[in-house]
Amino acid sequence: MEHAHFCKYRSLRPTLVALVAGVIGCTFNVAYGGGSAHWQDQVTITGSPATSLTAGQAYSFTPSASATSGRTLVFAISNKPSWATFSSSSGQLSGAPSVAGTYSNIVIAVSDGWKSATLPAFAIQVLASTSTTTSSTSLPPPTISGTPPTTNVAGNPYSFQPSASGPSGMTLSFSVQNKPTWANFSIATGLLSGTPSSTQTGTYSNIVLSVSDGVSSSSLAPFSITVTWATSTTGSATVNLTPPTQNTDGTALTNLAGMRINYGTSPSNLSQMVQVASTTQTSYTISNLASGTWYFGSVAYTTTGVQSAMSSLVSKTIP
Repeated sequence: MEHAHFCKYRSLRPTLVALVAGVIGCTFNVAYGGGSAHWQDQVTITGSPATSLTAGQAYSFTPSASATSGRTLVFAISNKPSWATFSSSSGQLSGAPSVAGTYSNIVIAVSDGWKSATLPAFAIQVLASTSTTTSSTSLPPPTISGTPPTTNVAGNPYSFQPSASGPSGMTLSFSVQNKPTWANFSIATGLLSGTPSSTQTGTYSNIVLSVSDGVSSSSLAPFSITVTWATSTTGSATVNLTPPTQNTDGTALTNLAGMRINYGTSPSNLSQMVQVASTTQTSYTISNLASGTWYFGSVAYTTTGVQSAMSSLVSKTIP
């Protein structure tokens, strides 16, 4: 009488690796009359997975597996890295990690439903990516250009704005070395400006303006600013005179001696005076007047020293 006995098929579950020690290979016996035969199933898995890569790179490992039974193989994994995907039909582990770290005790197993096999546990170390640094340093440095004025007159404003550009998306900042004490500087725009006073004349040397994108920088060639004294300018003013002919009571003025012209830089402070000792002169030119606005007024005086009231004031601006 012919009879056969089969071990019950055990389907592979996600917990295969944890249970792998408890999966026992099955045998079956076939009896033919007075004789019998015994056949042993064999499942194997091999492969050497890569154990390190750099963040941002692709990782892939597919083991080789076989079964003497010819049954369909099913793969399982324990401690799969969070960044990876796993195929239960091929055993492929793949993915692209974005951050550094070490993923340990990874175990891949295979089974034909009767027997199973596992690869030795392994780890994958993800190294920090250097792509950011490499990308930044491979970019061209920022550029800065411009021709700063090298002279200025005390009391006059000074200003220099350089032009700068850098890689798209990178914020630029400016710096200055040996900034003149009278100047202001903007780290956001690179503007160097200020108004030196008459006590700040001289040469300010080795001034260097630079721009940076946070990774690399560029600078203008060193330059100097020479502040000089303001050049004094003078001018003249011609005052027209109208000598009086009568006294305030309406009588004829017979003892007129001349005119006095009072002048100054303020209507309330005519501190300078010139005397015109003539009864017929109708104008007088005052020279060596410094830049600014000057005010003028005149009085008449007699031979006895009597002086009239001040005339209306006139003014002139000397450039």
